[in-house]
Amino acid sequence: MYRAIAANKRNTILIMMVFVALITCIGYIFSVLMDEPAVTPWILVGTLIYAVIQYFLAGNLAVAATGAREIAKQDNPRLYRTVENLSITLGMPMPKVYIMDDPAPNAFATGRDPKHAIVAATTGLLEIMDDRELQTVMAHEMGHVQNYDIRVSMIAFGLVSAIAVLSDIALRTIFYGGRNNRDTHPAVIVVGLVAVILAPIIATIVQLAVSRQREYLADATGVMATRDAEGLARALEKLQQYGRPMIKQNSSTAHLFISDPLKKNFLSKLFSTHPSLEDRIKRLRTHGQTF
Repeated sequence: MYRAIAANKRNTILIMMVFVALITCIGYIFSVLMDEPAVTPWILVGTLIYAVIQYFLAGNLAVAATGAREIAKQDNPRLYRTVENLSITLGMPMPKVYIMDDPAPNAFATGRDPKHAIVAATTGLLEIMDDRELQTVMAHEMGHVQNYDIRVSMIAFGLVSAIAVLSDIALRTIFYGGRNNRDTHPAVIVVGLVAVILAPIIATIVQLAVSRQREYLADATGVMATRDAEGLARALEKLQQYGRPMIKQNSSTAHLFISDPLKKNFLSKLFSTHPSLEDRIKRLRTHGQTF
């Protein structure tokens, strides 16, 4: 388990390097098209500043996007005490607890770090889960907090957004750049066009890989906290049985949830932020006792 967490941290560094390389590539394309070599470092610095701002605001934005509302212990003692007990067990600061008024069973965690964490559950989840299953689901979300998945997710989301914006601007520059583009060799324009089209796709694929691996690790972390692999497997089976798209859907926050909250179609399956529930259940029942 600890080897997996260490590997997760190393992979995170590699992933951030990929994002920086993509941003540098787009910056270089801008510098060639505009004939301004100094553009590249400015774009890189500006993007990193944007990612930092996104990092600090993303938790509040995620809450706003999902329509979640903060609760106190008296508002929902069952959910609040479940999170409170897990915080004590894990030796972590108590996160803020939110509820989403939505019949779709789901839950998510977000925030900058364990001191600024948020965990949330839908009313649908609270209705179908018994106490044992609810504890394992919230342990999974607390696992995301403990493993700093929430931090990596926020940074990755900010960088993916920045790459998408830069690629859009670069495409407009290539097609509508006017006189500056007339002096640029056609081969350079073609290469630049391919690069700015592929960059957001590559960035999204990398983000999806991050999300999928971190779901497996959060499952394992949750089992270590509760010593109850079967409880989490049963909870995931209920998500599989009763799962449905959430009323307030937002693709930018989908990667935060324990189960994909979006309406299923071919593209959503291809670019899913989550491994299949079947695979996660199988892993829990096969390897759960070794976590």
